[in-house]
Amino acid sequence: MGEQRVVLIDSDAAWRKNVKAILSKMGYWVIGEAEDGLTGLKLVRAREPDLVIVEAFLAGMDGFELARIIYEDKLAPVILIGASTQQNAIEKAKKAKVFAFLVKPELEYNLIPAVELALTNYQERVKLEGQVQELQNTLETRKVVERAKGILMKTMAISENEAFKRIQKQSMNKRISMRAVAEAIILAHNV
Repeated sequence: MGEQRVVLIDSDAAWRKNVKAILSKMGYWVIGEAEDGLTGLKLVRAREPDLVIVEAFLAGMDGFELARIIYEDKLAPVILIGASTQQNAIEKAKKAKVFAFLVKPELEYNLIPAVELALTNYQERVKLEGQVQELQNTLETRKVVERAKGILMKTMAISENEAFKRIQKQSMNKRISMRAVAEAIILAHNV
């Protein structure tokens, strides 16, 4: 908790002031406010907050569309705020991939727990996406190295172990990754 940067997007200035006071009291920094979705999106892109709190029913670009864009662009977790929990609002919130949907009258009691959970869950998501990307890169590297080993084994009539050692040695001698050496072998073979 604390020192997390938040952007508030709501057409009601009094509501924004109230939420800002609650967040500030708990150590959060409100680094920007907007009245409409388009201005809010520009603000989020410019300020890169840790969390965005958005009114669900904004004029122009509504909060659901804004939340979907913020989610797809991996900008920050979003908490949607609505006047009621109509079923279609909840369905729209699910599709927009928001981290929480709060009702304004009960906001004071639920805001900080929702903020904490949204921030924690978003950080976990970012960590997992990083791990997935790393695993994909490792797998792709392994495929490229295997292909290059196959080429060396075939063209030089050497064992798989010897082919691997040659790729590894070139990698160390040239101070480049094994993947780069393997890609060079594949490229040279295809020419």
